[in-house]
Amino acid sequence: MSNLLTVSPSPHVHASDTVQKIMYRVIIALIPALIWSVVVFGWDALRVTLIAVIASVGFEYLAQKYIMKVRPSVTDGSALITGLLLAFNVPANLPWWIIILGALAAVGIGKLSFGGLGTNIFNPALVGRVFLLISFPVQMTSYPVPRMSDVDAVTAATPLGLLKEGLMNGQPVSELLGQLPTATDLLIGNMGGSLGEISALMLIIGGLYMLLRKVITWHTPVAVLGSMFVMAGAFWLVNPEMYMEPAYHLLTGGAMLGAIFMATDMVTSPMTGKGQIIYGVGIGVITMSIRLFGAYPEGISFAILIMNAFTPLINNTVKPKRFGGKK
Repeated sequence: MSNLLTVSPSPHVHASDTVQKIMYRVIIALIPALIWSVVVFGWDALRVTLIAVIASVGFEYLAQKYIMKVRPSVTDGSALITGLLLAFNVPANLPWWIIILGALAAVGIGKLSFGGLGTNIFNPALVGRVFLLISFPVQMTSYPVPRMSDVDAVTAATPLGLLKEGLMNGQPVSELLGQLPTATDLLIGNMGGSLGEISALMLIIGGLYMLLRKVITWHTPVAVLGSMFVMAGAFWLVNPEMYMEPAYHLLTGGAMLGAIFMATDMVTSPMTGKGQIIYGVGIGVITMSIRLFGAYPEGISFAILIMNAFTPLINNTVKPKRFGGKK
């Protein structure tokens, strides 16, 4: 009779997915946007990416081996993704030493100070970006002009920067439209900005790949972009001369990059679909609040980090009922 019952500890459901497999699927999803950034900004885009990746992997290896005294885990791909996403959040003309400082902040402060992969509270790449934005605001907001542009200049403002500056100077939206990129430029990526935010189309392609491979679910990206669209649309309907149409906000800045690749980080986002929707709506509302009323033209980096802090509370609030439990 005892042979009919097998007792073993959890987990009882096994899958072929591993941390390494998931990480490398994310890397594959980032490739279209990376290739396009090289097309738009030239070899500088590849330079920034290589420095960020090498620095992130190197810092993690050295810290784990010589400071934390644990077996280095750089082969799992997480440090490589941190470097890629950090590169996607900075301009292509950023000096090499600033990139290295950003990688140190991302890996050291954002990840390893909490114990490493799986225990970090905040998205490491965004920790690095915000650290650089606060420490080096001029360098972080001086974006190179795309090679396909016919503008005779070295640097160019982002579409959100142009919009914010024009509105602050009292110009209505109808006057600013001629200075802003067209919808095609926004979708393809013929505009100034960070490496990973210029082409909404390439980011969407990467997002669809991750959805098909079940790396992410639809809940967070739809909640982020949907809440941004609704909030921007409400203000636009009230006064279209003071507020830009909602689709513009989705295609510019870091909206697509943040919603698809940053907010969906498994470690720092809620576990359940309901929790991810609450989390995503919070990101969207905070992002639009900063864009519409804050000093910064962009806000999704701050919004994601703020909601990262609320993730444990969201998980505790909407946690699923235990098998056999009453609540």
